[in-house]
Amino acid sequence: MEHRKLIETSCSHFNNDPRRMLDILWQIQNSLGWISPDTMELIAQLTNTYRVEVEGVVTFYAFFMSKPQGQFVIHLCEDIIDRYAGMLPVQNAFEQILGIKVGETTKDGLFSLHLTSCIGMSDQAPAALINDMVVTNLSPNKTKILIRTLKKTRNLASLVKTFGDGNNSHELIKSMVNNNILLKGDVLLGDININAGLNKAFSLPPEEVIATVQASNFKGRGGAGYSSAKKWLAAAATQADKRFVICNADEGEPGTFKDRVLLTERAELLFEGMTTVAYAIGSQHGILYLRAEYRYLLPYLESLLTKRRNEGLLGTDILVDETENTRFSFDIRIQLGAGAYICGEETSLISSCEGKRGEPKNKPPFPAVSGYLGYPTVVNNVETFCNIPRIVDKGAEWFTSIGTPESSGTKLLSVCGDCTRPGIYEFPMGITLGEVLSLAGAKDPEAIQIGGASGVMVGRADFERQLCFEDLPTAGAIMIFSSQRNILEIADYFMHFFIEESCGYCTPCRVGNVFLKQGLEKIMAGKGETSDLKYLQDLGKTIIQTSRCGLGHSSPKPILSTMKNFPLVYAALLKEHPDGRQAGFNIQHALDESRIIAKRRSIVFDPDLGGD
Repeated sequence: MEHRKLIETSCSHFNNDPRRMLDILWQIQNSLGWISPDTMELIAQLTNTYRVEVEGVVTFYAFFMSKPQGQFVIHLCEDIIDRYAGMLPVQNAFEQILGIKVGETTKDGLFSLHLTSCIGMSDQAPAALINDMVVTNLSPNKTKILIRTLKKTRNLASLVKTFGDGNNSHELIKSMVNNNILLKGDVLLGDININAGLNKAFSLPPEEVIATVQASNFKGRGGAGYSSAKKWLAAAATQADKRFVICNADEGEPGTFKDRVLLTERAELLFEGMTTVAYAIGSQHGILYLRAEYRYLLPYLESLLTKRRNEGLLGTDILVDETENTRFSFDIRIQLGAGAYICGEETSLISSCEGKRGEPKNKPPFPAVSGYLGYPTVVNNVETFCNIPRIVDKGAEWFTSIGTPESSGTKLLSVCGDCTRPGIYEFPMGITLGEVLSLAGAKDPEAIQIGGASGVMVGRADFERQLCFEDLPTAGAIMIFSSQRNILEIADYFMHFFIEESCGYCTPCRVGNVFLKQGLEKIMAGKGETSDLKYLQDLGKTIIQTSRCGLGHSSPKPILSTMKNFPLVYAALLKEHPDGRQAGFNIQHALDESRIIAKRRSIVFDPDLGGD
């Protein structure tokens, strides 16, 4: 077959190992542009697996292509922030100048156009990916210039006229992306002595490293608030020939981009943290799972790993005892993801690292006992690993002096939406939501989504609440919506997002979310009754209780939290009963006079006026 030699070479480069399926597929697609049926068949033969398994992986991930694509594959970000920033006119401009619709390829084979979920650029929206290059702050006019330039030069590098700040101008990045670091705290973004924490850890017994982190009351920064030290203790105590440390750098939550900044400016701190944890639990193997949307950072990150190997900070014999016996060896490989939000869930991520579809695994056993390839595995996110060397270096007492009694340290927040200063803020735990909104220059804030799509939406009554584990916990995303935005439209988008990103394994999530969205849209259309509200509540609770993984546990939250915190928005749209009784308080009529005085519409959705 055509390209047989290339496919054989790609498979042999990874020892024909089906557990490296994502790497094999990426290498082939980078050369051929897509994965054809014949290619899947040959890959299956070479890796001693089945064609259906290879096809299952290809079709599971958004960035693997099973149809021919153009030389330049454009992915427009369609998250709610980009939509409100003007993505629809940008999309129309792309379609007009290219003469194609989303999902199509130009006749000359030069361009393909797609939509995708959040690409981690909500602070500089509208944004898009062209192959692995990020283009930011798009407008219809900029879109036309961009396409004309590519038609003329056939060179992606010609699109970048100026580089972003910090390491975005590094020779191996050269990106127009900006960090937008607007507040540096004492733990992660201030002045840091790289490797100080690791060197101190090496001077201590492994159990003392864990004890230091445990004494600091440090909780993982993924949002669940679980003690990281307890997870490490479980992994260290499990009898096994191997242990693994995996960094989850797959921040696919809409509105989140803090890991992007840490990967750009604090990557060595991240690798230092992974090495420290590996030393503490007795692991020799590390994996950085990097989301495909951040592929532009891959060469830079690989160069830092090489640098650390050359410095004796990674690889074999990092530490030897007085008799020249190896005390500690550890190395890290980068696993590039391929576009699947579900892989942000730790067991789905492990499945992906094993070369499979990113489907969740049953728990228990938990990864710390039986994770990657069945071995004890510690999975933490980028921010979590970056905290560890700082705690070991400065001590538990220093760390607990920051934040609240129950939530020590600082928290990175990705702030975006209706504000004048979107970007990254490092606050002490316990900062109030109102203080964050003030510093970010929030414009007429009315509804705030805490923690991305899987979080909760709160209103003005909650602006004095604290961002910490004991009050308003968040993985980091703060999405600001003004009173001009349509709350139900936002909730409807989030439901669309969850439906698109569900792995489809379990019925409650696969089917239940569709029913939730249909029920919400019935109310938005003014056809809902009081009984529909109970239906949505009951269905949402059922999905949470019966779904297999974190996606299903979170997906009803956009509806459940808006029903709880903005009940009048729903009540205003309930229709009258046939007997003439109103289904609820008619807030639209009640607000008519205030609308006239204010000369603007209310935050409550008005079917006659339509959405924003």
